[in-house]
Amino acid sequence: MKAVVTGATGAVGMALLAELSEQGVETLVLCRKGSRRNDRIKESRYIKKVECSLDELESFALGTNEKYDVFYHFAWEGTTGSSRNDMPLQNRNVKYALDALALAARLGCNTFVGAGSQAEYGRVEGKLTPETPAFPENGYGIAKLCAGSMCRVSAEALGIRFVWARILSVYGPYDTENSMVMSTLKKIINRERPSFTAGEQIWDYLYSADAARALYLLGATETAKGIYCLGSGKPRPLKDYIIAIRNEADAEAEIGLGEIPYAPNQVMYLCADISKLTTDTGFVPKTDFADGIKKTAEWYKAEKN
Repeated sequence: MKAVVTGATGAVGMALLAELSEQGVETLVLCRKGSRRNDRIKESRYIKKVECSLDELESFALGTNEKYDVFYHFAWEGTTGSSRNDMPLQNRNVKYALDALALAARLGCNTFVGAGSQAEYGRVEGKLTPETPAFPENGYGIAKLCAGSMCRVSAEALGIRFVWARILSVYGPYDTENSMVMSTLKKIINRERPSFTAGEQIWDYLYSADAARALYLLGATETAKGIYCLGSGKPRPLKDYIIAIRNEADAEAEIGLGEIPYAPNQVMYLCADISKLTTDTGFVPKTDFADGIKKTAEWYKAEKN
């Protein structure tokens, strides 16, 4: 198996590169031009990186006859803040996903694994399954749903096996700074007092290395096809996660639970039904939250120093 990866510098992408290398998979990483985060990717026996921004996917060519098997498309612009409702930007992301699929075909790939999102569902009570009706409430979720649907149809026409992983909340090394886990961890380690809602939301967190193993298996398992929900499948109240982070970073630190009101459209329940993923690939999460936070804290402290 040989793989291509876009959007590899985040928590999921970096963990996937580590998993692919461990599995002995030769991987071509397509990096956004000029990104300072490209330095995170270290070339090796298994990892080769080439600059190619999203708007260059349509015309990208290797200049060799080298062929690949699986294309992992994670790159996406406008994932946080007000950019999630930047409709022209999100619309371009749909085009880029289709460009990535066309590139996968040119590179000889027989499998395309795209990164979907929990945002495709909107607010749902109950576990999220591939069959759960999707009613996204922001441009980001709408674009992810559209990209997944269009790529599915296009992949069928191209004869490419299509997998769309709707990813819930992943944490770990290289996580974005404004995520709940990383921002809380950083504040406590830096002796700042974090504030939160009451933390009654029921949430599903998955460690990045586990997410990477699931994605590797989806790419490597020839019978895996269609939509999968990617999470731990074992939700807990958000305040439990916050307390676990505090206990790892500084057990004496104060945490301001209940100091922030819930947002008007607050999602109160989020959990993945991973039964299809487990049945089709054998995937079972291995890392509990306490161990994952310990590893993430160790990584952050090493980066800080």
